[in-house]
Amino acid sequence: MRLPQLAITGCFLIALAIRVVAQVEHPSHITAHAFMRMHDGVHLAANIFRPAEHGRFPAVLVRTPYGKGVEMSAHYHAFVDRGYAVVAQDVRGRYESQGVFSPLDQESRDGDDTINWIAAQPWSDGGVGMMGGSYLGISQWKVAVLNNPHLKAIFPIVSGDDDYRDRFYSTGGAFKLGNRLLWTSENMRLAGYEPPDFWKFIWTLPVRKTDTLATGHKSPMLQQAFDHPSEDAFWKNLSTRRKLKDFHVPVFTVGGWYDNFVEGDLDAFSILHKHSSIDRILIGPWPHNMSIPITTVDYGPHALVPLRRTQLEWFDQWLKHKDVPLTSQPPVRIFVMGVDQWRDEQEWPLARARETRFYLKSNGHANTVFGDGVLSPEPATGNARDEFVYDPQHPVPTAGGSVCCNPDVFPWGPVDQRKVEKRKDVLVYSTTPLADDLEVTGPIEVVLHAASSAPDTDFTAKLVDVYPNGQAMNLTDGILRARYRNSLEKPKLMKSGRIYKLTIDAGVTSNVFRKGHRIRLEISSSNFPRFDRNPNTGRPVADEAQLVKASQTIHHDRWHDSFLLLPVIPQALPRLTSTAPTRYFAKRSASLAR
Repeated sequence: MRLPQLAITGCFLIALAIRVVAQVEHPSHITAHAFMRMHDGVHLAANIFRPAEHGRFPAVLVRTPYGKGVEMSAHYHAFVDRGYAVVAQDVRGRYESQGVFSPLDQESRDGDDTINWIAAQPWSDGGVGMMGGSYLGISQWKVAVLNNPHLKAIFPIVSGDDDYRDRFYSTGGAFKLGNRLLWTSENMRLAGYEPPDFWKFIWTLPVRKTDTLATGHKSPMLQQAFDHPSEDAFWKNLSTRRKLKDFHVPVFTVGGWYDNFVEGDLDAFSILHKHSSIDRILIGPWPHNMSIPITTVDYGPHALVPLRRTQLEWFDQWLKHKDVPLTSQPPVRIFVMGVDQWRDEQEWPLARARETRFYLKSNGHANTVFGDGVLSPEPATGNARDEFVYDPQHPVPTAGGSVCCNPDVFPWGPVDQRKVEKRKDVLVYSTTPLADDLEVTGPIEVVLHAASSAPDTDFTAKLVDVYPNGQAMNLTDGILRARYRNSLEKPKLMKSGRIYKLTIDAGVTSNVFRKGHRIRLEISSSNFPRFDRNPNTGRPVADEAQLVKASQTIHHDRWHDSFLLLPVIPQALPRLTSTAPTRYFAKRSASLAR
């Protein structure tokens, strides 16, 4: 059964068989459509594009669930012209390939079988590289952890390194509802089934039933995810991240600051770089599909890079053993937003970054952008706190950010947050305008001392760059499901009214807050449908149909520091242009003390 296509976007040789279906000659290339027999007898379909002349060639493998097509693209043509064979394969259960599509567990073994088949062909020199983005990148990681001797290098783009933390749940334990339902609806629905509008099926409760509405049937993949909301043995067995210490395949990773997988991309590089200097990473100002330009912010003419040339050089190095410029370049290249410049670095996170705290302050009225919330370099000295009510029936809507995978349905990237900041269930804390540029590059954390009336609830954090004209553009965000405050493996409910120290992983970024801009932090309890809604009952979220309001309190006083922790790149420490808001705060505190 052919399924709909997404709108956007070994130890020994197993005896494998090939059945040539058709052969079409081009002026200088031969295209063969072939079926490759896997270990269990299932045949996977592939197109093979190779130089017309006789000889043995290294191969570049692309494994896709989105359709291999029938023509040789300009991208593939460039590799064939360079002396590579290109093998484009439909993964199991997709398009021309046989079998049942099971994304979580099929790609390692099938990828290994395919690489062994390629290496055994008379036109192959035995060396294989892999390339592609998103699922095509994930499939590379899945087979590369096996360290097949024929796999010489991979080039994954926007793919991450962990199924739990990247693809299904957040680093704080909330389910990535919009991402998963949209992708599953567009790729795993029954043939002929027309799902309702995305903005209708995401509201379905309990969440466990959303798969039927989105796909027309019960999805084994989503049901498995709902059965395992904690980072348990199920997810650990699937994780690429946990296998990287024994990883030997050279990797060139590409990611985007506004991509869902960027934390995993950087995490994988950081782990690999501890024991090897051969790997490379490049992060640009992109969403999940870098070919779709961001229109809300102009990053200048240099934001896009010639990735094809970089890919060719990478494979020339590892498959043809050529000396290429990549060999002598620093391993990390990042695009610094704000100043819109590319910069080379030696490591990630940057060793010279300085953790800098910006403390939350207010007179108890930080609700909305019109409130009195302040971010200050100095700790709070008063006895203030901010309160709001989180109602899961009316969650804070997602406005851009690192979402996936169809921007026509679920917009991504930087979006003006001022509409969101008018809500009373959003606490807003801002610095005064900066007197100097301030670069923030690295992981963002928010530490809150918080209490709730609920046994379990969520707290969200969003870092925002506020322009002189008031435009508030999101940079990155995160969420913490309170039951996972100590561990993603062992959830523990809260006691009503008790103050807990909570640390929110708010993502990664590289941005210069320009002179005259303000740094802003939004705190709330929902970001929907980027993440699922916490029903506040303490019961399993996927099976909960009841929604309860929660009264939330953020403490920021002399006994309970709550702060934004930024990795500041030393140039000059931030200097505020005016101390008026600070004086106002002090005056208000003194008045309240009397």
